[in-house]
Amino acid sequence: MNGLSAHSSHDVDIVAMPGENWRWRMLGAALHIVDNIPLLEKYDGIIVTDLFNLADFKALVGSQCPPVLAYFHENQMTYPQPPGDKGAFQLGIINITTALVADMVVFNSKMHKDAFLNAVPKFLKRGRDCRPKGIADKIRKKADVLYPGITLPFDRDVDAEKQTNPPLIVWNHRWGFDKNCEMFFSALEKIDNMGLDFNLALMGENFGKIPEVFKEAEKKFKDRILQFGYVPLREEYEKWLKRGAIVISTAIQENFGISVIEAMLMGCVPLLPDRLSYPEILPEEFHEHFLYKNRQDLIEKLLLIISDYKQYEEIQSRLAKKMTSFLWKNVISGYNKALERLAKF
Repeated sequence: MNGLSAHSSHDVDIVAMPGENWRWRMLGAALHIVDNIPLLEKYDGIIVTDLFNLADFKALVGSQCPPVLAYFHENQMTYPQPPGDKGAFQLGIINITTALVADMVVFNSKMHKDAFLNAVPKFLKRGRDCRPKGIADKIRKKADVLYPGITLPFDRDVDAEKQTNPPLIVWNHRWGFDKNCEMFFSALEKIDNMGLDFNLALMGENFGKIPEVFKEAEKKFKDRILQFGYVPLREEYEKWLKRGAIVISTAIQENFGISVIEAMLMGCVPLLPDRLSYPEILPEEFHEHFLYKNRQDLIEKLLLIISDYKQYEEIQSRLAKKMTSFLWKNVISGYNKALERLAKF
């Protein structure tokens, strides 16, 4: 949002709510936002995210609503739901109606676009009767893909000398169940038991209480942890990424992977699941060494990197340069063109 506003050739005003209470955002944000966008008639278009009930908003605003682009960063049909979650179906319906009433629908990866459109008919079959048909085809006709822009400085080669010895393993993802941190710490414990040396920077946002698995890891790896907890200052966060040697994801849900790309831009080599969006964002030439099939494959690849991580210095620089394709300066033209198309509706 901030990157688009800063880099676009068009004027972008931001009307935002705090990034928490996401279920309430989906259910009630339209009621709040409709009273906080003055003079709707002055805008050529509106961008909303998937955490928004666009159908409610358009009904409340009426005919004065400008054309709307719905940007899908996630969706509640393919997102793994906690056991016993009775509200998931309603949230999935909101995603579908939002996509239907939007003038343009944009996804953050090809993988996400395909997953969403494939999920729509399966999801609607859960209805007891009067199941609508052809919904995915209607959305597909106006769907596109725009990768999120990355906001990071990049004007240098990776300086491997700034990285710690032993190698620093970075976790810079949310501390949520969908990131599968249990597998991450399980793999680290195995490597630790083998006698290999490494350090840890456990970053990423955590809303609410610290998950038990992180509390246990704080004790188990206390002599290896150099950073524990969210780093609110952007400059400090970037310093940790520059010190990092390896970034690992064990996610069971990922539609793009901003945190992984940020780490690679700063010189970390990745270990990523061979699924979700990762095969799409990681150039194919790096798949063999940095995509893993399962826990055992993760452990084996991590073992190889830690054992001789200095051999990856050339790869670090090459991979970092590849990731510059995701910087805002390199993706903004696609957004500008999309906004120009939106304004013509």
